[in-house]
Amino acid sequence: MTFNRLLLAGLLLGLAGWWFSGNRRAGDVPAAVDASAGCPLPPALRESGPPLQSEVPDGMRPFAMQASTLVPLAGFSLEARVLSRKDYGHGREADWSPTDLALGWDGMARDEVLQRLDISQSGRWYHYRWQGDPPLPPREIARSSANMHMIPSSSAVAEALSRVEQGQRVRLDGWLVEVKADDGWRWRSSTSRNDTGGGACEVVYVCGISAE
Repeated sequence: MTFNRLLLAGLLLGLAGWWFSGNRRAGDVPAAVDASAGCPLPPALRESGPPLQSEVPDGMRPFAMQASTLVPLAGFSLEARVLSRKDYGHGREADWSPTDLALGWDGMARDEVLQRLDISQSGRWYHYRWQGDPPLPPREIARSSANMHMIPSSSAVAEALSRVEQGQRVRLDGWLVEVKADDGWRWRSSTSRNDTGGGACEVVYVCGISAE
């Protein structure tokens, strides 16, 4: 192999390593997240069923991050089925959230429903489609599932998040937040389970997460 071909092969291998390293699962806390900020549990926790959203207690302060703050919009707690997961190493959002989980509850947690859906994620979106008649009314599919952007609050949460797999049942507790970067960049969570399209995803500051 000539020197030029060796050089080209090396460059291609390096590029592949850079690409996959940026999209790998990592147990590390993202760069912008300050694990010392703490993450108190929300005032109400969900044992089962659809997500439970609760009011932010009076006097609760934003979570301080590196060059940003996370403003709590609502407490958030749920148990759900992991429909898909997608890890991100590039883009501004990845500074806070390395992973999106597409989660389903109620009818969207049932095997016979999920077997008839083709589910994927890309570009911080969650996609589903079916052939023939839908396994559930489309409105129920949208209302019983969501793509959620996970912001781990600590190295322990980041490590637990890195082990979550499609098909598992996951329990998470934390806060829906708006990320406010010091340079003016904003990323605001939805606070409704009934919306769709742009801005409909939840941005979750995760205090605790477990899966089985």
